[in-house]
Formats: sequence, C-alpha cells, structure tokens
Amino acid sequence: MIRREGDRLFLEGAVTIDAVPDLLRRGLALLADGETRIDLAGVTAADSSAVALLLEWLRAAQRTGNRVVYLNLDNSLKSLVDLYGVTELLPVAHA
Repeated sequence: MIRREGDRLFLEGAVTIDAVPDLLRRGLALLADGETRIDLAGVTAADSSAVALLLEWLRAAQRTGNRVVYLNLDNSLKSLVDLYGVTELLPVAHA
C-alpha cells in the first residue's frame, strides 16, 4: 500500500515482485511537484524488485524536474541496494 500525507509518501507492506507493478503505477500518480519524501518504515518485506521500484520513481521524478528522498530503509533493503551497487544513486536521508 502507498498513501500520501502532505509532502510524504508512506510505503507499507511487502514490496515484492507481485506488488511492484501496482505500487509503481500508484506511486507515479502520487509524486507531486517539488520534493517528495518516501518513507519506507512500513515495508515488511522486500526483494530485488523493490530496488527497481525505487530507481524508477527516482527516474520519473528527475524526468519532470522533481526530487525524491527515501527515508527509513531497513537493513534488508539497504543490503539489497548495496548488493546491486546503487547506493550512490539513491537519495537517502540519514537521521
């Protein structure tokens, strides 16, 4: 599930290959002008398709001159991002 509150999107539940097509479509529709903060604290499971989703949202924002920032990546998602060598590409806000 994905929902918007102000300038923040909240991603919740499993972000796996079965869920990503719908999350991609919904997320693209919710990306607003300017900076959008995408909070991943509610993600309960992730696979490699989650990394692809984050990259696609980033590319979509860049195409329209907007910006996304990812918040609260858990250790398993950080590990996937590191494994695929895209750590430097994803704008992640650190607490």
